Amino acid sequence: MQINDHNPLPPYQAAPNRYSQMKYRYCGKSGLQLPEISLGLWHNFGHNADLTLGRKILRRAFDLGICHFDLANNYGPPYGSAEENFGRIFQKDFVSHRDELLISSKAGWDMWPGPYGNFGSRKYLIASCDQSLKRMGLDYVDIFYHHRPDPNTPLEETMGALDQLVRQGKALYVGISQYNAEDTAKAQQILKSLGTPLLIHQPRYSMLDRWVENGLLDVLGEKGVGSIAFSPLEQGMLTDKYLKGIPADSRAAKDGRYLNPGKLDPAKLEMVSQLNEIALKRGQTLAQMAIAWLLKDPRITSVLVGVSKAEQLDDNVAAVANTQFTGEEVSKIKSILGA
Repeated sequence: MQINDHNPLPPYQAAPNRYSQMKYRYCGKSGLQLPEISLGLWHNFGHNADLTLGRKILRRAFDLGICHFDLANNYGPPYGSAEENFGRIFQKDFVSHRDELLISSKAGWDMWPGPYGNFGSRKYLIASCDQSLKRMGLDYVDIFYHHRPDPNTPLEETMGALDQLVRQGKALYVGISQYNAEDTAKAQQILKSLGTPLLIHQPRYSMLDRWVENGLLDVLGEKGVGSIAFSPLEQGMLTDKYLKGIPADSRAAKDGRYLNPGKLDPAKLEMVSQLNEIALKRGQTLAQMAIAWLLKDPRITSVLVGVSKAEQLDDNVAAVANTQFTGEEVSKIKSILGA
């Protein structure tokens, strides 16, 4: 898909106060800071998307101090198209801001046919990074992740490939995603021995999906590894959008990637409704409270959000203004969550 030049947006001028609304945190024990809110390009940037809308989302994000854009080789649809379209937008709007941006990509899921287009072999990861750079028109990415654990490839090979990408100048930092606590500790040790620190872990984490609290966050804290949580709103479940069920015109009703309707059982809806009441008493939307709940833990460096319209970013960013919870609020929320 080409950007519609028959109805072009005006030339982009970044907001001069773009760093005044956002807060930033050091990523583990590194010298790199991430915005507390980062933008994921999983949806709304494929060839089925409105690229003028995509430009508006990226522009608004940067104006709000969100300087971290997160992609992966298989984001689309089709695979690769999110990176291609980001590259087009980057060339039009962000080339002059490259050194202000933190751009990440990943590889680990099926990408092309045959035995070399999936998982975690050195051949796949090196080739995939080269392809991602070409699609985005970049010389390097700031962070390159292994997107998921590979049960069949030795961890030494996968981490060795990440180390190689740094030494080749194709990535400044490396990370992993969805690794359990034990394998994260092993990966960190292997990379440390190679001289390339494990910068960051990207786990799925929300108020309703707390697996990282069973050991992973402890490992990250002990090893000095940062973390960036994805799906913090549980595909929209932790917003006020679905309090009365799935609206017929919502993305969730049309595309199962966003939210499995089976997740919205009466018990879950009641839980979300009770959380919403607490959020309102805090002066926050449910989405803001869900983001703040993750950011209250200093081991969480950033929370990764995806939006379908630029205005949603303003609501998300407002969450960083209040990430403190009273003891009573914590007790009530844990009681609702069954923690």
